[in-house]
Amino acid sequence: MVHIQSTTQSSSRDEASTSSSGYHPLDILEGVDIVKFRKRCFIPELPITLPPGYFGDFPAVERWFQTSLSQPEASRLNIAYLKQHGADALVPLELTQSHLEQSAHQESPGKDEIGFRKFHAPLSLFLEWIRAAETQSPPTRLYLAQCQLLDLPQTLRNDFPTPALVSQAGRGDIYDTNVWIGHPPTYTPLHRDPNPNLFVQLAGKKVVRLIAPDKGQALFASVRQKLEKSGGHEAAAFRGEEMMQGQERALLEEAVWGDVSDISGSKNDCKGYEVHLEAGDGLFIPKAWWHSIKGVGKRVTASVNWWFR
Repeated sequence: MVHIQSTTQSSSRDEASTSSSGYHPLDILEGVDIVKFRKRCFIPELPITLPPGYFGDFPAVERWFQTSLSQPEASRLNIAYLKQHGADALVPLELTQSHLEQSAHQESPGKDEIGFRKFHAPLSLFLEWIRAAETQSPPTRLYLAQCQLLDLPQTLRNDFPTPALVSQAGRGDIYDTNVWIGHPPTYTPLHRDPNPNLFVQLAGKKVVRLIAPDKGQALFASVRQKLEKSGGHEAAAFRGEEMMQGQERALLEEAVWGDVSDISGSKNDCKGYEVHLEAGDGLFIPKAWWHSIKGVGKRVTASVNWWFR
């Protein structure tokens, strides 16, 4: 396991839930500047959490979501704003149909799901589903997943200015920028990215588990071996349909989020890192680091990420 040298401290919100899971809290990069980020994280390819609320004044955080004074942590999607500027935009959606309506209340999604498919539809359709999901638990769930910024009208694109960490730490090449919006529980299975990834939480809460390249590859290969499939690097297709349903989804989820002793052999072994993200928080995920992400809580959860070089 690669050990992260402490920059200052670990996030207190992570510590209580990770000590017995085998996943340790990830350090925070205090006093962020490009030189420090490049030296400590980007070049050595080590993950790091940005200071809490570092992206709190990001335009999309302020324009795409509404908060109440009584519940500042409970954001709602600003449906009127998004309809005004992007109702007809065709966006990628993932539909998951549950066998039992009560499965929508499960802490761990995936046990009773019987269908998964991807399709494109107007943003307005997704906004109406989100509005309904705030007051009921529909058995059919929609997730706006990996929506490219270029799919959105210019007014909405302007709400996502490129962070300096993305434009200045490396060569300045941006491979892709994606928006993710859903109603918990949401889930992204274990995978690794071919490029460095800056992940920013816009609203709601997500939990990210990260595993170093060697351990992640071994874990992924062990799951594929159980399915009598190839476990090579080329097999880890990002959000491939086989990873989002059926036995492969269940085994991957159990391997990452289940009993730590199943893989590491010891509950005291550091299996990886766990990060809890709230609105305005940011996480740097180096290329080849394996990770799985869950949206949690009771309100809309949304993120944006930049793959860059």
